[in-house]
Amino acid sequence: MTTMRPSPISATVDFDADGVQHGFLKLPISTDESAWGAVMIPVTVVKNGEGPTALLTGGNHGDEYEGITSLLKLSSTLKAEDVTGRVIIVPCMNTPAVMAGKRTSPMDKGNLNRSFPGDPNGSVTPQIADYFTRVLVPMSDVVLDLHSGGRTLDILPFGASHVLDDKAQQQAALEGAKAFGAPYAMVMFELDAEKLFDTACERQGKVFVATELGGGGTSTPQSIAIAERGVRNFLIHYGLVKGEVEMPTGGQMYLDMPDASCYVQSQHSGVLELLVALGDEVKKGQTIAYVYDMTRSGTDPVAYKAERDGILMARRAPSLINMGDTLAVIADVVERLEA
Repeated sequence: MTTMRPSPISATVDFDADGVQHGFLKLPISTDESAWGAVMIPVTVVKNGEGPTALLTGGNHGDEYEGITSLLKLSSTLKAEDVTGRVIIVPCMNTPAVMAGKRTSPMDKGNLNRSFPGDPNGSVTPQIADYFTRVLVPMSDVVLDLHSGGRTLDILPFGASHVLDDKAQQQAALEGAKAFGAPYAMVMFELDAEKLFDTACERQGKVFVATELGGGGTSTPQSIAIAERGVRNFLIHYGLVKGEVEMPTGGQMYLDMPDASCYVQSQHSGVLELLVALGDEVKKGQTIAYVYDMTRSGTDPVAYKAERDGILMARRAPSLINMGDTLAVIADVVERLEA
């Protein structure tokens, strides 16, 4: 068995020191613009004695702003005396992508959330993934990864977990997803989970909660408020911060994605007309969208139908659509979420 070399990333913070520290995860690079340079990933550590460790991450994709914004705000306000244990805050995991405002890194076109467990000898994105997999995740007990739909999707705000072989681990994550306090909580089905940050954490036995909190390449006062409340709820729920979990005033709806039929993907290119809005109820066989051929006039659109009952929990944000793009995601409404 080949032994992997240590990560080339170094931290300017001491993860074992009490107090509040702001610094960087530094990844050496050599580019046309900077021969002896570094990717500088901001990190904040807030530690107060013994207790659990929470890893809070945003910017896994660079065009998803609820996590980035809420964690940047938390990094400047969370005090050591408010914490029992340790909170590690990384608002911009894939800093090159965040700085470019894109889903993937401009340095190597890498999608960080499709690069795990990573490679210390790879390009920039796999090197970042490797550091999280082998350094930050092992020192954590619970992980919250904040996502939204980015520029190409708009998604109902929810906390989510996955179906796991370890039912105790799954139940702990489910309770965290519910306690996040978004209007929706979900068991999420991923089309391909092998290279996700989620999977890298779950395989190490960590309690992992993900979110989707909007999209369209922007944020709103409402989506930021859900993110901020959710982060605080997460820390309270897992015992790092004192207080009471605050649930949404309108209650919380439970959703389930049992299989790939939840995803409606386009087999045509053109302009998309969605006939239902986010949160609307849909019935199996119902026409939910049309795709129009823009290369000629006088032709009928292609109709796309729901393959299951449920509600529209995600939709494509741009009206231009290509073959293979997800145009809608339909989730089941369920009465309870249990492992």
